Amino acid sequence: MEFMEVPIFDDDFYKLLVRFLINMIFVSLVVAFAYFPHRRAKGLYLFTFLMMNVMVFFICFSLKKLDLGLGMALGLFAIFAIIRYRTDAIPVKEMTYLFIVIGLAVINALSNKKTSYAELMFTNMIIFSGSLILERVFPETEKAKPPKKSLAKDMLSRSIVYDNLDLLKPKNEVELIADIQERAGIDATNIEVKKIDLATGTASIVVSYKSDNPENAANG
Repeated sequence: MEFMEVPIFDDDFYKLLVRFLINMIFVSLVVAFAYFPHRRAKGLYLFTFLMMNVMVFFICFSLKKLDLGLGMALGLFAIFAIIRYRTDAIPVKEMTYLFIVIGLAVINALSNKKTSYAELMFTNMIIFSGSLILERVFPETEKAKPPKKSLAKDMLSRSIVYDNLDLLKPKNEVELIADIQERAGIDATNIEVKKIDLATGTASIVVSYKSDNPENAANG
């Protein structure tokens, strides 16, 4: 039965259902039992892994049924190659899991009559078992990094009109800090020049210095 010369239903639909079911079973096993137990942020890449797997599966299954010439196929994959994610750097292990879910989709979608279901199940099982065993042997469990101590909370800043322009040269930085400490009585650590007035021979600078009272620094 056809509609506008397109079959409404054919036997390949059963192949699609069976292979998609096998694909989803094993990608779920990999994510649930190999990936999740060793991650603090459980759902961080869940959407990416599952939807990437599903999309690649259906794309590959559809391409398998299309009678594409070599030029068309290469052009299509060239378009896919242009697409890339603009995001933060993904850890190497997460990239490996992304490759695993993509590989499962490709294997399950492109298998044909020459590939028995026993071979297909064996291949999926090897991938799942390998990721599970290696993850448990070399877990590399995420460790909470101790927060870096912020120096800003112990620092204050003050705007000063400075009259010794010679010491503002980069080579005289040590002498400049020493002069500020002596004249202003503060433990200067950084000096930023905001404005230089050559007519008056003065400069507007911002001096960052350590606070004797950290509580006041935090409030300031």
